[in-house]
Amino acid sequence: MTGRHDVSDAEWAVISPLLPNKPRGVARVDDRRVISGIFYILRTGAPWRDLPERYGPRTTVYNRYNRWAKAGVWLRIFEALAEKSPSSLHLIDSSIVRAHQHAAGGKKGARITPSDGLGEA
Repeated sequence: MTGRHDVSDAEWAVISPLLPNKPRGVARVDDRRVISGIFYILRTGAPWRDLPERYGPRTTVYNRYNRWAKAGVWLRIFEALAEKSPSSLHLIDSSIVRAHQHAAGGKKGARITPSDGLGEA
């Protein structure tokens, strides 16, 4: 049974070649199932503990999300989906998109004055 948050065949065709695949000798939870679980969390905003069982063990899904984030996998997925499947971009969470270092605000102690063009005319 598939849910509305699950990875489509078109999305999977773009994503699957980008995933690391280092077998560790233990039966691995299917990557597509894990990706669908990650997208479920990102799309719904639900806490990891509320991940439906059909996506696999929540610790597996969470750990793979973190491991792939550290390895830069999410950035590669975002770039590939942006290029090949723009309609899929609604599933991307802002936590994987890097912002410029100054995007959060100005310098400490900076003051806005009329000469900045932002004050009174």
